Amino acid sequence: MAKYSIGIDYGTLSGRAVIVNLETGEEVASAVLEYPHAVMEEQLPDGTKLGHDWALEHPQDYLDVLGYTIPEVLKQSGVSAEDVVGVGLDVTACTILPVKKDGTPLCFLDKFKSQPHAYIKLWKHHAAQDKADALNKIAEERGEKWLKRYGGKISSEWVFPKVWQMVDEAPEVYDETDYIIEATDWLVWQLTGVQTRNSCTAGYKAIWHSEDGYPSKEFFKALHPKLENVIEDKFNCPITPLGKKAGEITEAAAKLTGLKVGTAVAVGNVDAHVCVPAVKIDGPGKMLAIMGTSTCHMLLGTEEKEVKGMCGVVKDGILPGLYGYEAGQSCVGDHLGWFTKYCVPESYMQAAREQGVNIHKYIREKASKLRPGQSGLLALDWWNGNRSVLVDVDLTGMILGMTLTTKPEEIYRALMEATAFGTRKIIETFRKYGVPVNEYYAAGGIPEKDEMTMQIYADVINMPIRVSGSPQGPALGSAIFGAVAAGKARGGFDTIGEASAVMGKLKDKVFTPIAENVEAYNKLYAEYEKLHEYFGEGGNDVMKRLKAMKK
Repeated sequence: MAKYSIGIDYGTLSGRAVIVNLETGEEVASAVLEYPHAVMEEQLPDGTKLGHDWALEHPQDYLDVLGYTIPEVLKQSGVSAEDVVGVGLDVTACTILPVKKDGTPLCFLDKFKSQPHAYIKLWKHHAAQDKADALNKIAEERGEKWLKRYGGKISSEWVFPKVWQMVDEAPEVYDETDYIIEATDWLVWQLTGVQTRNSCTAGYKAIWHSEDGYPSKEFFKALHPKLENVIEDKFNCPITPLGKKAGEITEAAAKLTGLKVGTAVAVGNVDAHVCVPAVKIDGPGKMLAIMGTSTCHMLLGTEEKEVKGMCGVVKDGILPGLYGYEAGQSCVGDHLGWFTKYCVPESYMQAAREQGVNIHKYIREKASKLRPGQSGLLALDWWNGNRSVLVDVDLTGMILGMTLTTKPEEIYRALMEATAFGTRKIIETFRKYGVPVNEYYAAGGIPEKDEMTMQIYADVINMPIRVSGSPQGPALGSAIFGAVAAGKARGGFDTIGEASAVMGKLKDKVFTPIAENVEAYNKLYAEYEKLHEYFGEGGNDVMKRLKAMKK
């Protein structure tokens, strides 16, 4: 009798589950739940207004995902819960929430329902940028050696700027919080009754090191007196390596999900990192880009190097025995969504409706007929700030070269080209600092449905691109870790490599660079670099001055 593993992937707007046959690697069924509360950027459910650059989510939505998607894939597949041996899950990160000792989120308490700091702070919550700036300045002045492991800057998206914002703006919430925890670890806790911290988010998002631990009490005290004992008071929990079993499904979790008590649950993971074995990456020099609303770049190396603007390097942070590097772009699909929502004329919308296609597909068809450079446009891909390599959320987007004859498809293509240039900048920076990038893989919504964009990327970075064979790459990756948590004796696998060999998937088609396009994009990229330096590295801080005026 075949055994199965379930992977659950929590994205920015929805959560999805996939159930996988561990003998054949077949993805038997999948289910998706859009978050009922979506991303709360303007107000809480009760109407409480949020400030500039806030991005919150509701923990009940995350529980609803477990309660809907797992029973649904069991129903669709006809698989008995008896034959599900393992479960794994991943969440976008850094996505944190404050909870009580029993795991209850503070926003579930009546007295905190109108307090924004009691909710989940999503990865793209950027309202703590001033705290990140101050943290980086203090760390640099103190000569904190760990700063270089994060490219010289800690992002406002990471743990401690968000925690500091809570301490500063809502000390009563901080005081009543027993634990501040990544959503992925909280969900594992809800399934198993066991609280643990995964080494991935601890390393990349919470400045933890396998040998050095967290930063010192003195450093945290220099940020704010209430933070002196933040680790002991709010993070006092074992840190468990990836690939390990966190615990087993409890009776309460069994009632919620329909799974059997005792089913193995893997240590929590991050949506980008967990996807690496899903595309059969097993060694150094191979970069994976998970491309959706934003892009995360994962890369394996054999030694620890300091790379400008990277999000972090963590030993065993992605796969055991290797150093995992992370970089990212904060806005990819998001700014194409912005463009189609606010900048497309009604005539295009009507034409798309008449053809029975969505507006993205309609514009892509037009944009695909353009040659590189034909539009005369060049853009910077900073609509949601810059994550790598500048690590600055106060940077904004820009398009150069528009005229009275510029068409929507030309702008659309220029925006996508800008994200490809941003990726090339990341690749070249890794190489500059001694971390090889020899192969390139892609997963996520964009590679799955947008061949034009993948060809643009291949031409811009001048490398062949292999694409995930699963439309649910992170969920498949989580299922792989779930199978390893179960172990071979229970029908799973003993190593990630063994599981990846059976369950990982790649499409047969490879996107290969086209020589004449490569030549054209080399010229455009040279101009992109000049704009990147001018607007992003001190040549002209006009973007920040304008944003300050807006605030």
